Amino acid sequence: MTATTYWPEVGQTDDNPMETADGSIIPTRHSSKTRWLAVSRDLLNKWGGPFRYGDKVRVRGISDDLDGVYIIHDTMNRRHRHCVDVLVSKRECKKKSGFEGRWTNIKLTRYTEPTPWQAS
Repeated sequence: MTATTYWPEVGQTDDNPMETADGSIIPTRHSSKTRWLAVSRDLLNKWGGPFRYGDKVRVRGISDDLDGVYIIHDTMNRRHRHCVDVLVSKRECKKKSGFEGRWTNIKLTRYTEPTPWQAS
């Protein structure tokens, strides 16, 4: 699986960049800590994949800053297959190295909240 980063602007999204495919509105002051994810269509249940909008997934293999648990809110362009796009802010990409790029061999797994006896 491949991962990339994106920020909401026309050219990287459709003509309404602050609204995701599931109808959510991206917070104005979003960052990578918002933890929203766009996935390719082949990963969504609607097109035969294992995930739905709103599912929590764990992403591993990008970087210490970007690995973690994300919520699926968006869909990538239909030309993409077997990949994810991590929501970041444009200013993060300008300030921090490693926030813009393409990563391969990413692991994506369904995340389930630990039960109280597992958390301690």
